[in-house]
Amino acid sequence: MTTNAATDPMIGRMIDQRYRVRSRIARGGMATVYLATDVRLERRVAIKIMHGHLADDQAFRERFIQEARSAARLSHPNLVGVYDQGAEDDTAYIVMEYIPGITLRDLLQEHHALTPEQATDILRAVLAGLASAHRAGIVHRDLKPENVLLADDGRIKLGDFGLARATTANTATGAALLGTIAYLSPELVTRGAADSRSDIYALGIMLYEMLTGEQPYKGDQPMQIAYQHANDTVPAPSAAVPGVPPELDDLVAWATARDPEDRPRDARELLDHMSGNQQRATGQYRTAVLRPENATAILPAGGASPDSAPDTDDPTTVLDRTPADTRSPVRRGAPGPRRTGSQPGVLSPAGQRLADLSARRRKRGWIALAIVLVLVLAAGVVGWAFGPGPWGNVRIPEVTGKSVSQARQLLEAQGLQTARATATRFDAVVAKGQVSTTKPAADREVRKGTAVQIVVSDGPRLITLPAIVGQPVSTVTAALDDDFQLQDDQYEFSADAPKDTVIAATGVGTDGATVDLAQVQQYGERGPVTLTVSLGPVPDVAGKSVADATAALDAVGLTVGTQSAQFSDDVASGQVISQSVQDDPAKQGSAVDLVVSKGPAPIALPDVAGKTVRDATSTLEALGLEVKVPECTNILCRISDWKSVLPVTSTDPPAKSTVHRGDTITLAYDD
Repeated sequence: MTTNAATDPMIGRMIDQRYRVRSRIARGGMATVYLATDVRLERRVAIKIMHGHLADDQAFRERFIQEARSAARLSHPNLVGVYDQGAEDDTAYIVMEYIPGITLRDLLQEHHALTPEQATDILRAVLAGLASAHRAGIVHRDLKPENVLLADDGRIKLGDFGLARATTANTATGAALLGTIAYLSPELVTRGAADSRSDIYALGIMLYEMLTGEQPYKGDQPMQIAYQHANDTVPAPSAAVPGVPPELDDLVAWATARDPEDRPRDARELLDHMSGNQQRATGQYRTAVLRPENATAILPAGGASPDSAPDTDDPTTVLDRTPADTRSPVRRGAPGPRRTGSQPGVLSPAGQRLADLSARRRKRGWIALAIVLVLVLAAGVVGWAFGPGPWGNVRIPEVTGKSVSQARQLLEAQGLQTARATATRFDAVVAKGQVSTTKPAADREVRKGTAVQIVVSDGPRLITLPAIVGQPVSTVTAALDDDFQLQDDQYEFSADAPKDTVIAATGVGTDGATVDLAQVQQYGERGPVTLTVSLGPVPDVAGKSVADATAALDAVGLTVGTQSAQFSDDVASGQVISQSVQDDPAKQGSAVDLVVSKGPAPIALPDVAGKTVRDATSTLEALGLEVKVPECTNILCRISDWKSVLPVTSTDPPAKSTVHRGDTITLAYDD
C-alpha cells in the first residue's frame, strides 16, 4: 500500500526528533507500520504507531507497550528485533528492525500451496524463534502467516508480539477473543486461556495451510469457525493434497490435538522432534585430546573414542602419548699414547697438552666451516625454491573486466593453474560474460601452482520493480533507494499529474539504450534510475493583468516570454487573453508567451445620412453598435411605416468618428 502526505499526515513527520517517517508499510487493527529513518544512527527502521482513536483507551495503550516489552526481552535471528519504544503527543510508538521482503501470506497467495520441503524449512525457522520466546516465558498468541516475514536475503523472522503474554499468566481474555479466529486453539475458544501449547496449535494450522493452500476450517461467520476448532479434528493434509508425507500428517495431528495435553509442550519440543537429534536436546558432549597424529575429536557422551579411552566422569579425557625413544649416551674415543721424555720428537707433558688443544681447535673449525657451508647452500636452495623456484609465492593478478581467455593467460603467466570450470555470479558493475572476480580473490598471495577459479559475471541481478508512475516521489524513492542508483530527479509541468508524483522513470539497458521503466517488470540491480516528477499544471493566467500573470509564473519557476497585443471584445484592455509555453514539456525556466488585450477594436462611424432610418439602423447594428432612434411625432407616422421612408439627416456622434462595438449611435431625421 502506498500513500502520500496529502492522505496520511504521518508521512514526512519527525518523531521524537529522531525518526523521520518515509512511507506506509501496512495498517492493522491497533496500529499502522511505517518505514522510517533513524537520523541518529542513519539506518532504516520500521516504526509501529498506535491509531490515534485508541490513544485514550488505557487497555490498548498498555497492550501496545506490552508488545514492546515482550519483544525487547527476546534476541534471536528468527525474531524481529525491537530497538525503541516511546510516546509523543499522546501517540505511542514502537521502533523495530526493518525487514524488506514479503510475508508468508503473500507467498501463499502467489503460490497457493508450498512443497513439503519449503513448508518444513519455514516451520523450522519459525519454531526456532518461537522456542526462544517460550524459553523466555513469552506466548505469542497471534501466530498467522501475516506475522511471518520472508526477507529478500533469505532470512525468516517472526514478528508482531502485540498479543504476547507471559506463559504463567494463563488468564482469560474476557468477552472478546484476541488473535485471528482461523488459528485460535480450542482452549482459547472455550476458556479464553492460552499458554505455549496454544502457539503450537496455531503453527499446526499454519503447516496445514502451507501444505494444502487453504485453512482446514471454513465458515460464513466467525462463530462457525470457532465451533469447528472446539469440536472437530483437523484433517490430514494428504486428504486434500495426495503426496504429502505421512510424517507431516502426523506432525499436523500432533500439533493440532484438541486437548493441550496431547500436544508438544512448547516450540523446543516440536523443533527437536522435527530435527530428530536427541543429543542436541541433552547437550552432553565430551572432549578427548588424542595423540598428535589423531588431532582433537569431540566425542558424544557415552561414546567410545577411537583408541577406547577409559570411561570416566571427567568430561575431558587425555589419551596416552607414545613415549619418546631413548638413546644411549655417546662415548668419546680415548686419546692416543703421548710421547714423553727428551727423545727427539717426544713432547713434554705441557707441550703435549698444548698440541692436543690445538688439534681439537682445528677440528672444531673445520666442522664449523662445513656446517656453515651446508647451511648457506641449503638456504640458497630453499630461497630459490620458495622464491623464483617452483614453490615460491605469487600475487594473484587483477583480471576483473577481462575476457575469460585473457584472464587465463594472465593467471598462468604468474605460474598459477586455472580451474577448467568457471563459476558465475550476479555483478551490477561488470558486463555479462566478462570476469567478475577470482577465487581466491585478486592481490592474495598464494603458492605457485595454486588452482584459481575464474568467476564470470552474469550481469546485474534482475529485481522486480514496484509501481512507479503515478506514485508519490517520496514513496518511489524509498522503494528504489536500496537496490538502484537514483540519479538527480527531472521536473516537468504536467496537466494530468498532481504535483510531486512520478510521471516517468528511465534507466539504461545492457546495450546502453534508454529503457522506459514503466514498460518493464524487472531491472538490473544498481542500475541508474532517473525519475521525472510532476510540477503540477502550468498556472492559467488568462484574465489577469500582465503584472499579476508575471508574478504567478515566476512563483513556479517560469518566465514571461514575448507579449503580443490583440483587440478583444471580451477581455478588458491590459489583461491576458491567452498564453502558450515555448517548451513541450514545460520545465522550470521555460518561457510563457502572453497575448494581451487592447480592448475592443475601434470602428470609423460610417456616414448613413440619406439612408432611410431602417437601412441606417441595419448598417450600424451590423458593426456591433447600438442604435437609438427618436420617436416620430408626426401624425402621418402613425398611419405609415415611417422608418422605411424617412431619411437620416445626421448621427450623434457624427460620421467618421471613432467608436467601438457596443457604443450607442443616435439617428436624426426630419419628420
